[in-house]
Amino acid sequence: MHERIVNPVSGIYPATGDYVHAIELTGAQRILYLSGTMGLKADGTAPGTLEEQLTCVWSNIRRVLSEAQMTTDNIVRVTSYLRDPAYAAQNQQARLAALGERRVPTTAIVAQTLSEDWKIEIEVIAAA
Repeated sequence: MHERIVNPVSGIYPATGDYVHAIELTGAQRILYLSGTMGLKADGTAPGTLEEQLTCVWSNIRRVLSEAQMTTDNIVRVTSYLRDPAYAAQNQQARLAALGERRVPTTAIVAQTLSEDWKIEIEVIAAA
């Protein structure tokens, strides 16, 4: 699989250092679409803080990726659903920590979650 970052430098607002406008993939043999993944523990309960839920959500994402013989290096798209716009900075920091130097297209949306104790939900697309 080959990836090419697509970041136009004119005629559009600039991408910041934490994401890219697009990734073009060629030669990918597998694409994995993860459902929205919550920051829930294995027993299905939600920890009380956003930090704990972000730790859980990225752990859950890594577990699903692992089952598909992938890692966060295979992620090509991230969409975050935040219950509160005040969660944006912490969500960004957690994403950057989870992805290391990897930058992918990303979107954060403020939305009401299905349960009030769910502070965050993240869906990703991965390719190999």
